[in-house]
Amino acid sequence: MTRIIDISDPSRVSVKPTNVRVLFESKEFEQEGFLVTRVELRHYLEKNDEELGPFSLITSYVETDKGSVEMVYDEGFRGDDSLNRTVTFLVANLGISGLILRSLITLREHLDGNSSHNTY
Repeated sequence: MTRIIDISDPSRVSVKPTNVRVLFESKEFEQEGFLVTRVELRHYLEKNDEELGPFSLITSYVETDKGSVEMVYDEGFRGDDSLNRTVTFLVANLGISGLILRSLITLREHLDGNSSHNTY
């Protein structure tokens, strides 16, 4: 199965995430010709600065019947509990449909051969 890492430096996500929040899991959700089975936000704690606090990389991960896509959702010095705050904001204000659609566009581009994304 195709695994796309849409991050300029894929080594940033080559380790186990610090924390993962599952936003959606199903075996029956179809969108744009893809069966979407899982959507997560993943938190990678990259460093901790004495003055600025923890530096977080938060990625979205969308798994489908045709492959998966992991891409940057947010990053920076976001303080403690940044993953939970991001999940709350996403669910309350934006919804996950845009996140899913963005990932499916990336996956479709790759499958059609029109992409320069990292594949693993």
